[in-house]
Amino acid sequence: MARPDYFNRKKWLIDELSPDLVQVHGIKRVLHDRKTRFQHAQIVETATFGICLVLDGKIQSGEKDEFIYHEALVHPAMLAHRRPESIFIAGGGEGATLREVLKHRTVKTAVMVDIDEQVVSLCRKYLPTFHRGAFDDKRAAVYYEDARAFIKNTRQKFDVAIIDLADPVEEGPARLLYTAEFYRLVKNKLKPGGIMVVQSGQSGWINLQNFFYINGTLKSVFKVVRPYQVYVPSFVDLWGFHAVSDGTDPLKLSPAEVDRRIANRVEGALLSYDGIAHTGLFSLPKRLRSRLARVRKVITDKSPISVQ
Repeated sequence: MARPDYFNRKKWLIDELSPDLVQVHGIKRVLHDRKTRFQHAQIVETATFGICLVLDGKIQSGEKDEFIYHEALVHPAMLAHRRPESIFIAGGGEGATLREVLKHRTVKTAVMVDIDEQVVSLCRKYLPTFHRGAFDDKRAAVYYEDARAFIKNTRQKFDVAIIDLADPVEEGPARLLYTAEFYRLVKNKLKPGGIMVVQSGQSGWINLQNFFYINGTLKSVFKVVRPYQVYVPSFVDLWGFHAVSDGTDPLKLSPAEVDRRIANRVEGALLSYDGIAHTGLFSLPKRLRSRLARVRKVITDKSPISVQ
């Protein structure tokens, strides 16, 4: 019996999770497919995860599960701060990070800096369920420039900094925004009690080197470094984050306190994150904790990075 030729039945998006592993998504339609000045940007509708933003062949967000990633990225740090009013976002082109930040009633100013104006324009047009009008909120200010130059030159100070960038692939646009030098620049622009959160790549099983190196780099800059993770189905793995500061500590929040702060501060429902979920995010398995303690490499401006 002849073997069926499954891969000729429809169009496919091949998302390379590592040099040795790919995920294949069935594509229902392609809404946009073009190179910008900085990267190859695609908006595609997949059969499983709905409309997705794809940059340089890698899914950045999927319509059906983006809330898991964005709630985990934003709310632990925002709720750990006693009263977050001024927020800095590096990256976040979909507008979903900005959306979650603006749910907090205490926020007066949210500054988003993304280097690729074309990607943000695409997201505004094709991903309205992601940003939900956040770009038009009067508290939001969006700048199209290099986040490193912006944070170095701005006179503004921030309560919370959220680093929501593409992975630090060699020669990629985010390469120098995962270094000790950049983290020090951000730290210098945090107000007393300020906290930063960084998306840190795969943390489950497939490709962990990014997560470990970012952990070591952050430890060279901040006193409090709290790694955590959440499973994101469209990413096919647990996804890592780091909440860091010189004092503010999300681990000090009990489930009851998280729920109390959500009720008092957050406008609208959260679909994934609450007090119980908060405890789970920071409950890393023994194997991961052991390796985090051993890996001490620090990424600098001159460090070679080879992460896919």
